Amino acid sequence: MQVEFMEIGIDLLLGFFSLFLLTKMLGKTQLNQITTFDFISAMVLGELVGNAVYDENVGIGKIIFAVLLWGSLIYGLELITQKWKGTRSFLEGHPTIIIHKGNVIRERMKENKLDINQLQQLLRAKGAFSFKEVEYAILETNGTISLLKKPQYDHPTRQDFQVHGTDVYLTTTIIIDGEVVLDNLEEIGMNEDWLRNELRKQKVNRVEDVFVAEWHPQEGLHVQKYV
Repeated sequence: MQVEFMEIGIDLLLGFFSLFLLTKMLGKTQLNQITTFDFISAMVLGELVGNAVYDENVGIGKIIFAVLLWGSLIYGLELITQKWKGTRSFLEGHPTIIIHKGNVIRERMKENKLDINQLQQLLRAKGAFSFKEVEYAILETNGTISLLKKPQYDHPTRQDFQVHGTDVYLTTTIIIDGEVVLDNLEEIGMNEDWLRNELRKQKVNRVEDVFVAEWHPQEGLHVQKYV
């Protein structure tokens, strides 16, 4: 009996440290920005270790093998999305605008299997208890909502200071990892020639030198080069 408890203890310690090392290897984003796939992966990994610990036919070697193999698959997927930008949308998904200029986009909700009650719940979690308060709402890849409230409903409200509200605008990402996001460029009504001129104004000669560039209708183009 004592030997059995010792074996379970050793298996648990081994599983604990294996999971700890794997988490450190995968990075903090796995915890802070967990997607649906990440959540399932974590559950499967925990289940593998749990079954291995309490199964008498499974030894220490099999526990290590299960953790390392599953962790390697997740890590390999992360490397793929980092190296080949074209795979990010397919493997990780992409943010979706659900509310645009105060209007709920029903088609986007259908595409993301989101009903009106779920949307209301997500908005309430962000402090918006009515659709009329929201100018923009974006469904993130981890299932949460990021929103931009209308000026009169922002905190502290402009009405409290007797200041008239101004129009709000959504920042548009134009360049990501040295590549132009053509759909976003067309959405703001501009072309690549305009973009190159704007970059030259900021002493940037090549799109490939830009890590990220965002366009704001009032503030213009904000460029961050690779450091």
